[in-house]
Amino acid sequence: MDEKKPVPKQEEEVKWYSYVALLFAIIFFSGILATSKEWYSVCDFTVLNGTFGKIAAANGKMLTFRGAGGNGAQDGFAFALSLLPAVIFALAVVNVVEGLGGLKAAQKLLSPLLRPLLGIPGACGLGMIASYQSTDAGAGMIKAMYNEGIINEDEKTIFAMYQFSGDGTITNFFSSGAALFSVLVTPIILPFGLIMIFKFFGANLMRMYIKYEHKKNGAKEAA
Repeated sequence: MDEKKPVPKQEEEVKWYSYVALLFAIIFFSGILATSKEWYSVCDFTVLNGTFGKIAAANGKMLTFRGAGGNGAQDGFAFALSLLPAVIFALAVVNVVEGLGGLKAAQKLLSPLLRPLLGIPGACGLGMIASYQSTDAGAGMIKAMYNEGIINEDEKTIFAMYQFSGDGTITNFFSSGAALFSVLVTPIILPFGLIMIFKFFGANLMRMYIKYEHKKNGAKEAA
């Protein structure tokens, strides 16, 4: 009796609105509208995420709810609490984009680019863009994609290495790094470009290490 051959699984079609959702997510997390004074600045993650209000201190300083001079586990808990809004909000937006098929569109469009460059699927492109603005949003997306099986352990490690090397790149470079702009003897874009190059360099070093370990473990098993 002939065995039935398994029917190949057809690739799900990406709808037109999935590309619109992806485009919105790229603009939303990219930060290009963060400094705009127009109404459409509401289409930016940082703008909508907002900031905590200030509390007037006795010495005339303005403090957040964390206060000043905290230490230990309690101050660490307060700091972690301050990160929750950004992470929850970012993951909520990503879930909406995913529901509209935005991650499938990213997978289709960006995989031919990200696979050879970093060895990760195109769906990671959204998390990569988000990590340029928010370290917490990028990290949360890694975890969510890994839990949902979009990326495997190796891809998660490579993606984490890419983010770990200079995460929150745009936000940190143009905020904390702005203090050095007046003394730079090179165009501002050059240090930023160097940071980006080494993000790819570090991720590919991790990629090479993972391949080496797999090869090494495979040789041990064969022996």
